[in-house]
Amino acid sequence: MGRPDAELARAFEATWPAAETVRCGGLVVGRGLGAGGRVSSGVADGPWTPGDLDVACAQHAAWGQRPLFRAWDDEDQLIAELTARGFASEIPTLVMSAPVASLTDRTLPPVMTFALWPPMAIQRQIWGAGNINPARQAVMDRVPHPKAAILGRIQDRAAGSAFVAAHGPVAMVHGVEVLAPFRRQGLAGWMMRQAAFWAREQGATRIGLAVSRANAVAQATYAALGFSVVGSYAYYGRD
Repeated sequence: MGRPDAELARAFEATWPAAETVRCGGLVVGRGLGAGGRVSSGVADGPWTPGDLDVACAQHAAWGQRPLFRAWDDEDQLIAELTARGFASEIPTLVMSAPVASLTDRTLPPVMTFALWPPMAIQRQIWGAGNINPARQAVMDRVPHPKAAILGRIQDRAAGSAFVAAHGPVAMVHGVEVLAPFRRQGLAGWMMRQAAFWAREQGATRIGLAVSRANAVAQATYAALGFSVVGSYAYYGRD
């Protein structure tokens, strides 16, 4: 497993953009401004040379970021070069996808989930209670594509929040967070279904997401909804 198909790969990048990018030969480096590895890493975007890696590392340093790269698991040459330079694999991640139709086959329970933009203050609080800090929320704010914040309610209170954005025929879900006391009660699944209904309204036919390989519970939730693994990657960092 490695890079997913081209449509999903484009949506993966476009729906979670860096604050700024700089091309370093065949690599593109993102400026994350504290928003995590997805937007603070370098990625291959064409034929690259070892010298391009040197330039990319210099760009990271100029922005005050640690050297970090993101490689699909089938990018053997890039992984070998990074490893030879002392970069170590971090946060192995799966990309999963499902047909929108497989998540829109049930009627949503009343007043349990909503799709809206901009997000409510309580949604930002829910994100902040997890690891989705204001810098990560700023990534959502700058997405230019059709987008929505998914609100999940259970036991008569707001308990979950997620972000979804559409790029062509693919919608990507990011930032899924359910408050700890309300987990494992099915709310995340209904939020994903709400995201799929929203995606269908945008003309998307597929929905995707990224999940850490270590998060077996989330993977099982998504698999039960019809998601399957379509790609895999890891970060490569060096202190």
